[in-house]
Amino acid sequence: MLKSTTAHSETNSRFQKTMEVDPLIQDLTLQDFFQASREVSKQKISRPSLSYWKDAWLRLQRNRQAITSLGIIAGLTVFTLAGPLAWRLDPAFQDLTRISEPPTFAKSVLVLGEPEPFQELVSSEVPATPQLDAAATLKAPGLLQITGNPTTQSVRLQWSPSEGASGYVVYRSEEGPPGEDYLGVPIAEIEGGNRLSYEDRFNLEARRYHYAVTAKNGAESAGFSAIETTLAPAIRVADARKLTPDAEPGTRMTLPAHPLGTDYLGRDLLARLMEGARVSLFIGFVAPLLAMMIGILIGGVSGFAGGKVDHWLMRMTDFVLALPFLLFMILFKVAFGAGAGESGISAMLLAMVILSWTGSARLVRGQVLQLRDSEFVQASRLLGASWVYLLLRHLLPNTMGVILVSLTFAIPSAIFTEAFLSFIGMGVAPPTPSWGSMCNDGIQTFLTHPHEFLFPALFISMAVLAFNLLGDGLRDALDPKMRSVQ
Repeated sequence: MLKSTTAHSETNSRFQKTMEVDPLIQDLTLQDFFQASREVSKQKISRPSLSYWKDAWLRLQRNRQAITSLGIIAGLTVFTLAGPLAWRLDPAFQDLTRISEPPTFAKSVLVLGEPEPFQELVSSEVPATPQLDAAATLKAPGLLQITGNPTTQSVRLQWSPSEGASGYVVYRSEEGPPGEDYLGVPIAEIEGGNRLSYEDRFNLEARRYHYAVTAKNGAESAGFSAIETTLAPAIRVADARKLTPDAEPGTRMTLPAHPLGTDYLGRDLLARLMEGARVSLFIGFVAPLLAMMIGILIGGVSGFAGGKVDHWLMRMTDFVLALPFLLFMILFKVAFGAGAGESGISAMLLAMVILSWTGSARLVRGQVLQLRDSEFVQASRLLGASWVYLLLRHLLPNTMGVILVSLTFAIPSAIFTEAFLSFIGMGVAPPTPSWGSMCNDGIQTFLTHPHEFLFPALFISMAVLAFNLLGDGLRDALDPKMRSVQ
């Protein structure tokens, strides 16, 4: 025991002397001399693997045009489905007091009672037809005045007779005071020199108007009488009760806003655009989807089977491709019993499905021809897989990228086809709204009320452009060759 203690003390003294002699090991402790634990370095995944579709989604997100187009399509979907829940105006309601009104906000109007019948002023002291032709000496009518309260419902004019006149012409101007060069738009031509009044009820708005009256006897007089007035917004009690059943004459009520204006029958354009979007987008989505399903089936079977099956299926595809679409559209419309002015939605949908599958069939056939001799297909065949399993489990899923891109280009084509057919009267007919039929209605009043045509045309352009840009983005994102470019 004494020897062991002495040996241990000697070891510590030698260790301390060594520590004092070598400065490099002065910082070492006894723990540094214990056996180190053995650690095995293993390889770790620094970046998780991405699936084909997730990688395509990440590359699609880097395409600003495609993402913006996707947002527009999502907005159109919300506009179509949720819009009528927020904007509850009836798209079929006709407010004939607000025909072809431009975009307006809600406004307060005066409720008028039932008007008294207009009593035309006929003077017994003035002859209806003068004895002599006094056109050269005609003077302007006398004092022109407005009787009653001028509102957007009616303006009643009255004037003094002009000697020798066989009638009068009434002008209305919105631009400015009448002058010798321009009196305004002639709104009435009154026969009879003794008829000295007129009631204007044509398309009146709450604004300033200038009226002018000239005498005539073969030719119009050089002089004229003019008056200026500003109309107060008003509504008849019968029309007011269609909106508010308890409306009373003499009270004021608030008319609903029309952010996009009204059409030629006083119907709200925003509500009709929402209703029309359901028809246009329904045809735009359903027709390409059904046609694509037929094309996938025929193209997949043709490419996988080959031989005579491939030959005859492709000849049938060529035959359908040669059929005139517009002629078959007319035939289908007659077969469905849709007469003139009736909506041919079913006929148009069937014609688009039957005649639009050829492109997708050729596309799928080409992809299946490339994949049917691949190693994974041969391995599955050696394991006893049936041709139906090979086609549905291996071949068609590997063509989904091309099919999806083709679908995004087929949808805007179908939307534009529906708009074109409705525009020429072969598709959706009034009163059923669609973007194409609304353009057909709006083109008739484009020069005077352009908003009736521009808004539905704008929605058609937005939808077609958005789907085309999204299709371009999907084509780049799903193409494996583009990975090295991006």
